[in-house]
Amino acid sequence: KILDKTREIVIQEFEKSEEEVKDGMDIALCSLKGNTLHYAGANNPLWIIRKGAEEIEEIKADKQPIGKYAEPTPYTTHKIELQKGDTIYIFSDGYADQFGGEKGKKFKAANFKKLLLSIQNETIDQQREIINQAFEEWKGDLEQLDDVCVIGVRI
Repeated sequence: KILDKTREIVIQEFEKSEEEVKDGMDIALCSLKGNTLHYAGANNPLWIIRKGAEEIEEIKADKQPIGKYAEPTPYTTHKIELQKGDTIYIFSDGYADQFGGEKGKKFKAANFKKLLLSIQNETIDQQREIINQAFEEWKGDLEQLDDVCVIGVRI
């Protein structure tokens, strides 16, 4: 409901502009109470690494931005039960979309998943350092083109 209301407000504000605004935003919203997580996403998924797991569980976002959209539908709120030791990640697309490496290509979501799985046994503070270092090494001397936000929470 929060994302639906946000979309309403954004559209109202854009309509006040003298020029047509064709902008929007992608967002992930989480509410954690105890071990119960409520998540809703506008183009931004939620990734969960269960304690000791060898793969990432992806909770898909709704494929529509916050803003005007041809066929808007209400955003889905997912209820997920977590356990001690699980780690959740929400993030902007800037990390995976960053150009770099030897060939100047995008980092890609698949490589980001591999990175997160490879560091899952580290503390959250250590993960932050490794994620930052990997990003800087990948980017090298190339310009950062987009915002980069990665939020990880260990239960």
